[in-house]
Formats: sequence, structure tokens, C-alpha cells
Amino acid sequence: MPILNKDMTLCISLSARPSNNGTRFHNHLYEQLGLNWIYKAFAPTDLGQAIAGMRGLGIRGCAVSMPYKEDVIALVDAMDPSAKAIDSVNTIVNDAGRLTAYNTDYTAIEQLLQRNAIPSDYSVLLKGSGGMAKATAAALRDAGFRDVTVIARNEESGRALAELYGFKWRAEREDSADPDAGKADMLINVTPVGMAGGPDVDSLSFPQESIEAAKVVFDVVALPAETPLIKAARAAGKAVITGAEVATIQALEQFVLYTGIRPTDEQVRAAEEFMRAQ
Repeated sequence: MPILNKDMTLCISLSARPSNNGTRFHNHLYEQLGLNWIYKAFAPTDLGQAIAGMRGLGIRGCAVSMPYKEDVIALVDAMDPSAKAIDSVNTIVNDAGRLTAYNTDYTAIEQLLQRNAIPSDYSVLLKGSGGMAKATAAALRDAGFRDVTVIARNEESGRALAELYGFKWRAEREDSADPDAGKADMLINVTPVGMAGGPDVDSLSFPQESIEAAKVVFDVVALPAETPLIKAARAAGKAVITGAEVATIQALEQFVLYTGIRPTDEQVRAAEEFMRAQ
């Protein structure tokens, strides 16, 4: 990495609980490609001031994580179709003071569903109703999934998300006479449950009986790479898709938006290995 200098281009991330994933991934690629750039993670105390600082200081790019993916919409100048279609933002690009919002989460989910050849006739339980859940629900719908049930702690946002994409909804804790109510072919966690640094770091986002009944378990939580849900799914012999995989794809697409450069597959693998070796 070059020594800090006045001509260096800065990119940042904003998250309530920042990790080193993006920092290591982007900075490793900058070094591989000989770019005079640097990437730094922040936990903002005031989101409006943070975005104003991005504009005023000429910060080139900003990754946006939970819980800010919807709140930043009012603070940008333009919404790319990738973000506008789902009213959720995970990337902001600064072009001479004009801030345009994008969403690369959708791209990551879309690619992982295709890469793992998940049949679209699978039943799905999608747990969560925030910005990442919107991106996941949109990717599921566009991939042809129809038997999807949204499970959410917040009934208003959960019902709204389910209705938006033509899916079903049920409460997070709901007694049911149907013994299969908590079972599906694929489980997807899009909540902070199991996230490092959070209050539920050691918790399972789905009960053990749901894991045992599933064929595929997908956790978008990227840190730790092996969440309690992923560990339980592996122990049960289930196919898994991890948040670390999501993080790599969405970070790569952010890198391309910021720099205009698409690294080779070999360079991406090297950056991914460096990111995971922390």
C-alpha cells in the first residue's frame, strides 16, 4: 500500500458494526493493481453528517451496511435502477459532488442462487425485513421462486415486504397447528442474529428442527464466516451458502463502480483469501 499522500483517493464504508472484510478486500486489490487508493471502515454517529462529509471531502465511494440501507436514500442525489427498484442502497458513488446510489447485494444473491443451482421450485423461509431482505426477496422473485414465506419480528415491514413481491408472511414466533410451518427446502437468514459483536452472536436464527428439514441453508451474515447457523447446517450435512460469499461478490461490484476496473478472477481470489485470513 502506498504511503498516505495528498493525491490518494479515499473510499469508505458505513456500518453500525464495521468489520475488516471490505477494508482488507478493497485495499488488497488497490495494492495488486498499483492504485493510489485507500479504504477505511467507519461507524457513524450521525449518518447525515457522514454523507455530507463524503460529498464535501470528495470521498469517491461508500459502502452502506445495516442499518443504514434505507435511511441513506433521502441523502443522495440519484438512485440507480438497481437501488430504486428495491428502495435499498448498499453503495454510493461520488462524481464531483453528485451522489448516486446503487445496490450490489441483489447481484450477489442472484449470482449465488445461480452458482449453486438452487431449484426455483424450492420452498423458502426468508427471515428478515430490512434492506438486505428486500434485495434477497427481489432476487428470489426474479429467479422464479414463488413458494417464499417472509418471517419478521416487525409485522408492518414483514407484511409489506411479502406483499411487495407476492410472497407469504408469518410472525417470527407464531403457534401453528401445521407441523411443517417452520420447515422449508431453503432457509435464508437476513437478520443480525449470529453476527460478531452483536447481542445474538451465539444464537441460531432458525431452530434446529428447521435446519434438519432443510436442503440448503443460506446466511448472509459475513462475520464470522462460520455463523452458528452455518455451523449447525454443516453439522447436519446440509448444503450451505455463506455471508462471506455474499460479501465477496457485492464488494467486487462496488470496486468496479468506484474504480472502473474489473480485476481478474485470480486477483479477486487473492483478495478474498486475504480478506478471510484475518
